[in-house]
Amino acid sequence: MIRRPLRPIARILEARAKGENPAAIERENLRRRHAQMQDQARARAEGRLLMLGVMFFAAFLVVGVRMGSLAASEPSEPRAVSHGAAILAQRADIVDRNGNILATNLATHSLYAQPPRMIEPIRVAGELAAIFPDLDADRLAKDFTGKRKFLWVKRKISPEQMQQVHDIGDPGLSFGPREMRLYPNGRLASHVLGGSGFGREGVSSAEVVGRAGVEKAFDGWLRDPANGGAPLRLSLDLTVQAAVERVLAGGMKLMNAKGATAVLMKARTGEVVSLVSLPDFDPNERPRPLTRGDASDSPLFNRAVQGVYELGSTFKAFTIAQALEEGLVTPATIIDTKGPLVWGRHRIRDYHDYGPTLSVTDVLVDSSNIGTARIAQRIGAERQRDFLRRLGFLEPTPLEIVEAPSGRPLIPDNWSEISTMTISYGHGLSASPLHLAAGYATIANGGYRVRPTILAGQGAPGDRVISEETSAKMRAMLRQVVQRGTASFGEVEGYSVGGKTGTADKPKPTGGYYKDKVIATFASIFPADDPAYVLVVTLDEPEDTTGTKPRRTAGWTAVPVAAEIIRRAAPLLGLRPEIETASGFGVTLAAN
Repeated sequence: MIRRPLRPIARILEARAKGENPAAIERENLRRRHAQMQDQARARAEGRLLMLGVMFFAAFLVVGVRMGSLAASEPSEPRAVSHGAAILAQRADIVDRNGNILATNLATHSLYAQPPRMIEPIRVAGELAAIFPDLDADRLAKDFTGKRKFLWVKRKISPEQMQQVHDIGDPGLSFGPREMRLYPNGRLASHVLGGSGFGREGVSSAEVVGRAGVEKAFDGWLRDPANGGAPLRLSLDLTVQAAVERVLAGGMKLMNAKGATAVLMKARTGEVVSLVSLPDFDPNERPRPLTRGDASDSPLFNRAVQGVYELGSTFKAFTIAQALEEGLVTPATIIDTKGPLVWGRHRIRDYHDYGPTLSVTDVLVDSSNIGTARIAQRIGAERQRDFLRRLGFLEPTPLEIVEAPSGRPLIPDNWSEISTMTISYGHGLSASPLHLAAGYATIANGGYRVRPTILAGQGAPGDRVISEETSAKMRAMLRQVVQRGTASFGEVEGYSVGGKTGTADKPKPTGGYYKDKVIATFASIFPADDPAYVLVVTLDEPEDTTGTKPRRTAGWTAVPVAAEIIRRAAPLLGLRPEIETASGFGVTLAAN
């Protein structure tokens, strides 16, 4: 700004020449300067007010937009920020062979508390205990009024429970998003699926990890994002599994058994179509393992793969198959069955007196211990052990669940001649029902070893163990066991069933055997002429009390249950019933 002088020389001289007062010029110039300064100050103030108004307008606009966006969004709890590794929550589904869901994910919430932010901790503890009956109000009150700054209240809550907690209205209660594992079929296939739980946890997410079964065996695969969300497809058939579980549960109750298991397997590939162990559990609420007592008393115990039992006379089929394969006998070979068979201080007896001799076929049909032991003596210890090894009886089954390796067969330290004789009829070697199913599949499918699998499309025949000719002879002999032998209750109209019963005294934990407790097993194949499936049913401590005296043998207990399973499951498996024609049946033309 150029300041104008208050007393310009030219004006002063001019004023004096005219006789005017020079002081008036100074006063006028001073007034003009002041007016100019006032105009500039006013303009500066107006500019500042305008800028301030624009800033206030912008601030109110931002606040208004934010309030509008919050009003239009879903309410959510604030999340704590974590600078550690991200927690991977997504987990792939598990489906059966037909794509039916066995395990999936469900979005839910967790509930946690921050006691320092609570207003009425005692009231909150009481109301939470009313919403969640498994919580203790006194324990909650102690935690809420103590020194803790954070604690989990519930890892998983339902939407209804979440709303009830909302209604408590205390700022010390907060929710975190969760992805929980859901098993929509409840107890169905519980021992196969196993169950899951939470691994690493944060308030905003939690890691779902497998605890048992296929959930744990394939934990890394199920959590791998590289799979693109593809489900894990099992060989189980959900419909067949439900039918087998229902029949087995009814049979277990009817036969007063302590436990039961059933394995239904494809004879040619080893794919497990159904695997049931009772008692079972709900994987949505997986119980805690037993800390004392017998592990098999726990519903978590998988009898099909973890339970190793002396499977009794079902092993006679392996002894005879080996003898046929090695040319030691034929189905018609006569075997000395006079008893008892004495070996050292051991005496081997039959359940009934079958006479002095039996054919090899009748040794199997009548289930002669003496006859089978005589055949085993011809085989010898080394060859028997090698044959059972090739069938898979000397190693854990390779089934893809974490419990399978614990089902390691119990074999004698010294495989002596007497061991060879007793193992031939199922005593002295303990194996799982799944081992037995795989062994019978090998006998029935033409002689190829199968390795059980729980994955759809993964089964395939293995090395040849016996010839097709031997397999055909064994199928015919197993069919006769059902037609006229110990498994006569196994007949199912429309389906030719073959199989072998086995009843073994149950060993005591302290040594020796119980006199009135048995493991009853029926290993079956169907259709017997061209087997597509193998079914093994085992009952733990069964007792049929419908007669005048208790009956515990497999022919009275396990066989009727297996027959009903086949009757229910065969149509579901796509097997059409057929009419067996009797020998000599035909059509004769009548003469005029």
